[in-house]
Amino acid sequence: MIEESEFDFERFVSPKETEQETTDDFEVTLRPLSLNEYIGQDKVKENMKIYIDAAKRRGDSLDHVLLYGPPGLGKTTLANIIAREMGVNIRTTSGPAIEKPGDLAALLASLEKGDVLFIDEIHRLSRQVEEILYPAMEDCVVDIIMGKGPAARSIRVDLNRFTLIGATTRSGQLSAPLRDRFGMLMHMELYTTEQLTDIVKRSATILGVGCDDDGAEEIAGRARGTPRIANRYLKRVRDFAEVIGDGRITRDIAGLALNRMEVDSLGLDSLDRRLLEMIIKGYNGGPVGLATLAAAIGEEAVTLEDVCEPYLMQLGFLAKTPRGRVATQLAYDHLGILRQGQVHF
Repeated sequence: MIEESEFDFERFVSPKETEQETTDDFEVTLRPLSLNEYIGQDKVKENMKIYIDAAKRRGDSLDHVLLYGPPGLGKTTLANIIAREMGVNIRTTSGPAIEKPGDLAALLASLEKGDVLFIDEIHRLSRQVEEILYPAMEDCVVDIIMGKGPAARSIRVDLNRFTLIGATTRSGQLSAPLRDRFGMLMHMELYTTEQLTDIVKRSATILGVGCDDDGAEEIAGRARGTPRIANRYLKRVRDFAEVIGDGRITRDIAGLALNRMEVDSLGLDSLDRRLLEMIIKGYNGGPVGLATLAAAIGEEAVTLEDVCEPYLMQLGFLAKTPRGRVATQLAYDHLGILRQGQVHF
């Protein structure tokens, strides 16, 4: 079985954070620092303001929060904003990084009163590590087993009251006992073009790049509803604007740059189009099995399933059936391909 860490997330349109973006100073500065600066996710933001205000009035720590939704929508940013709004410190880790129960126990014991522990990809915690969280979340205690065999004994360690913020792209893989211990479950939705346009304009201002409203809208319209992709596009379009244009991002410059990067008007890249064209031309529109399709275009099946298919299905270009993948009429129309027997007028 292929591990999630082996997925091909190097595609330019991938919503996954790259290593460069993790360490890039620009990426850090583009993150909003307060709920008022945070664009989009209005329902989540409005409810979170109430929960934070109520906790601060009571002088209590915030209840545990689960943020779930596709990658690149701002879950990590929102976790940092919550800690900042509460006026507490935040410790950040990820599910795969916590290998042993003792690692998590040490992390929990180091938290001060009210601190936030943020665990990204929390669905990838091992079952042994996850069980340490149950008493910690409910009773603020950790049970540690010392020794082995008949000499083993359990020691209970009291913890300061803390807030756990978990983020996941696959809420369905979260175990029911863990999910039920979160007091707040927040679903992060894809952004509209208008919201992404505002994000692009804000980021352009921070980066010191001139950007027309039309140029920002052109970038936003191809960003697959994801702020991370929009910011990534902005940086690359800026390069074209500085070299080919006068340094200002217009609709023409943005369109030229993204076309050169093989990103079309709906945000599909070359791999998305190859997948659809293989179904249509190679298998008469489908149905075709995922493994067969992956072998035909030379990609990992898990890459197609987790990176390409969600967006294509959202657009209505691809349908999953018990017999395999099927290209819809919308996919034919977008690629300008006539269905067999279809007459063009």
